[in-house]
Amino acid sequence: MARTAAKVEDLVREDPELRDVLERLLERDTPVEWGEASDELSSGQWGRLIEKGILVDADDGEGFELADPEGVREALSDDDDADLPEVEGDSSWSTYDKLAALAAVGLFAGYSIGQIRNAIGSAIDVLLGPLDAALPFYVVIMVLAVFTGLYSTLLQANLMDMDKMSEYQQRMQDIQERRKEAKERGDDEALDRIQEEQMEAMGDNLGMFKEQFRPMVWIMLLTIPVFLWMYWKILSPQTIVPNTMTMPLIGTLEEGWQTGVLGPLQAWILWYFVCSMSFTQLIRKSLNIQTTPT
Repeated sequence: MARTAAKVEDLVREDPELRDVLERLLERDTPVEWGEASDELSSGQWGRLIEKGILVDADDGEGFELADPEGVREALSDDDDADLPEVEGDSSWSTYDKLAALAAVGLFAGYSIGQIRNAIGSAIDVLLGPLDAALPFYVVIMVLAVFTGLYSTLLQANLMDMDKMSEYQQRMQDIQERRKEAKERGDDEALDRIQEEQMEAMGDNLGMFKEQFRPMVWIMLLTIPVFLWMYWKILSPQTIVPNTMTMPLIGTLEEGWQTGVLGPLQAWILWYFVCSMSFTQLIRKSLNIQTTPT
């Protein structure tokens, strides 16, 4: 019975129209011929029921009947919706999310407009100036990398709905698997139905993107000012930085932090990214925080 139920669930998942067909077959007390059923289902659907062993030859040799009516009834009664897994809720942003996105885009102007950069740098320097005065600049960058990595991890864990992300991925994976199976058996009708479902599910891609990008908005809102402060500090004439410095694997840098080490990528940016990625991984492991869906 369990084996029949599993087969029926797979068939209904591939072709939801088979649910009604199977329900009508359950109501019949006599075997059915293809000629009688041709108005209710296609030849491909009829063939799939026979291929899967749901329909078998009747005992008297005339027509076909359900091999395991109880197993079919169990499968159909388990869940009235044997379709694709639905994604509950929506991924709409709140007003605060949209305002944060607007503010983050506005802060990007600080990289190219000196007045904005100076204003933000001077404001942040009130908080970070004492840290810079007490520690070498490369240690300051390490401290800021730990700080940004910590709140980035916490924001991702709290603002991203991992269950919903998993539902999005499961839905798309289910479609891909059914499409592959239909292609292998050459079922053009099933391929057409799956193609329609795939087009309807395209909205899930947008929902997944919105779920992923929502914490990034808040991360950028907090990280861009810190990044602008470092940039402002290095460009400020009064900032004391070494004329030459040595970095692991790179060697001596004659122009200090502004030396291009990977094309246009300057030394201070590379140092920050290396520290940030390393400490972020340590923070996620130590706090056992998952930032990707299962």
